[in-house]
Amino acid sequence: MNLDQEKDKEARISSFVGAIALSELVSPTLGPKGMDKILQSMSNNNEISVTNDGATILKSIHMSNPAAKILIEISKVQDDQVGDGTTSVVVLAGELLREAKRLIELKIHPQIIISGFRKAKAVALKALEKASVDKSKDKEAFRKELLKLAGTTLSSKILKTEKDKFSEIAVDAVLRLKGSTNLESIQILKKKGGSLKDSYIEEGFILDKKIGVGQPKRLENAKIMVANTPMDTDKIKIFGTTVKVDSSAKVAEIEKAERDKMINKCKKIVAHGINCFINRQLIYNLPEQYFTDNGVLSIEHADFSGIERLALVTGAEIVSTFDNPEKVKLGTAKLIEEIMIGEDKLIRISGCPDPAACTIVLRGSSGHILDEAERSLHDALAVLSQVQIETRTVYGGGCIEVLMAKDVEEEAKKVSGKESLAVEAFANALRQIPKILCDNAGFDSNQIVAQLKAEHYKGNVNAGVDMNLGCIGDMQQLGVVESYKVKYHALLSATEAAEMILRVDNIIKSQPRRK
Repeated sequence: MNLDQEKDKEARISSFVGAIALSELVSPTLGPKGMDKILQSMSNNNEISVTNDGATILKSIHMSNPAAKILIEISKVQDDQVGDGTTSVVVLAGELLREAKRLIELKIHPQIIISGFRKAKAVALKALEKASVDKSKDKEAFRKELLKLAGTTLSSKILKTEKDKFSEIAVDAVLRLKGSTNLESIQILKKKGGSLKDSYIEEGFILDKKIGVGQPKRLENAKIMVANTPMDTDKIKIFGTTVKVDSSAKVAEIEKAERDKMINKCKKIVAHGINCFINRQLIYNLPEQYFTDNGVLSIEHADFSGIERLALVTGAEIVSTFDNPEKVKLGTAKLIEEIMIGEDKLIRISGCPDPAACTIVLRGSSGHILDEAERSLHDALAVLSQVQIETRTVYGGGCIEVLMAKDVEEEAKKVSGKESLAVEAFANALRQIPKILCDNAGFDSNQIVAQLKAEHYKGNVNAGVDMNLGCIGDMQQLGVVESYKVKYHALLSATEAAEMILRVDNIIKSQPRRK
């Protein structure tokens, strides 16, 4: 049997070192003053991205340490579930393991630490729920709360320079969804040129394509067919076959048969009573000319995700065969027109049956800035859409972590035996979040966190770190709001991951069995 083992102490140290190293990798990106990372592909040196998004960084790096892979997995789940808090969850798990490592060095058994962590988690979740605020009953107050929430989410991203503008854009887009978490109706279109402040939200759908030659640039009351069908068979395409003919007239006959076949297909399409044909594949000259002659506006080569979203917002179904017009569901739009963004011509489809349909046009000086802006905006949209279901919010800036740590510390006094040390260690790990926020901003973290702890013990439950002035501030007045669901999932996932890694006492690396 060909295998390699790490046992007991060795296995634990290996797990702790991997997980803590990963936590230290992403912790400098945490908070509004977090730093960015440049990710460069090892296979292609020209492929780089600049980001401080925890999920993007962790997706891009290869880790051989199994414990580190567990943390990467929880960050992916956090991203899929709530869209934000990916860095927080890894940092918190890393801090819990750092505390656990200290306790194990004091000869405390991992099962006692796990038991203490579980008691502390239950107390922390109760404190989190108690501190949460729900303003969903008042529509106007809820919108203001969503704007604050979007502002807090974007304050740690590249969009913080235009935070107010993008908060408005994100809230307007999400409120159109009317409680749905499906972000498919919101299209994000990136166009180089201008600056981030030139970005805007547009009703309807913008397609980065051009209208066919000689066709009208504006069409009202459109009846749209969305198709995925080859429209290039006016050329002979017989691959791997030799066709022997005795004259060029026979070649002309084959070409004519191909053209007739294409014309028949076009007739069937026009017979559906449409005035706009959008195809996922190319449309060659002959069918394009036929559509022009019959007053049908044609758009070719709409990209796959684009055509899926277009079918959704116009209410159409994607068609591949055209023999049964009565079974085909056509889409509608009040207006299709050609517009200019920068120096590019695009097609805007407005007045769609889906009222949630909108396009956010992002402008920026380079592709890297636009990519990071899209990631940042997607995080904000994901968080806001989740808050429409779980409407509770909590105060950010390290406020909620210190609040939970205070309750956990109180619990530690009631727990007997060595477990109380584990419960106390959990409180210490929670307080590391505001400490890292201060470190990343260049503030005196020990001083500020000590003051913050004192404020909470005095009963000032809204006290947090003012990241602009580097002192204690009232989070309610500053409007630093975070989603309850993001914090809840981060706490739950980080504790479960730390427990799983703590249970490890043997790492077995085995080679596959030889055939």
